Amino acid sequence: MGQMLIRFLLGGTIVCAFALLGDLLRPKGFAGLFAAAPSVALATLSLAAFTRGTGYALLEARSMIAGAVALIAYAVGCVYFLGMRHRKAAPTAILMMIAWGIVAGCLYVGVLRRW
Repeated sequence: MGQMLIRFLLGGTIVCAFALLGDLLRPKGFAGLFAAAPSVALATLSLAAFTRGTGYALLEARSMIAGAVALIAYAVGCVYFLGMRHRKAAPTAILMMIAWGIVAGCLYVGVLRRW
């Protein structure tokens, strides 16, 4: 219960800080980007380092980086198929989710399992 309270307070504080940063930047679309994912990631890494040690937090950070790389592949694919090829949104999103899973799986097998 105590760890959940710490996670809630730490995550909430970091979310507010990133939301403020996003609010100061232009365009306002950055506000959502800076509000959620980085703050939750920092809170999770802080708690992992505090409760399980820095080795575990390092593994978590590497996993987050691999997930971000896979998300970039998803986003680039969506931009290409939706913006340049003018494909339909639903099939493109489904195809790109599959691509995200393949990229994430390859990064896990090729990089993360070796550490």
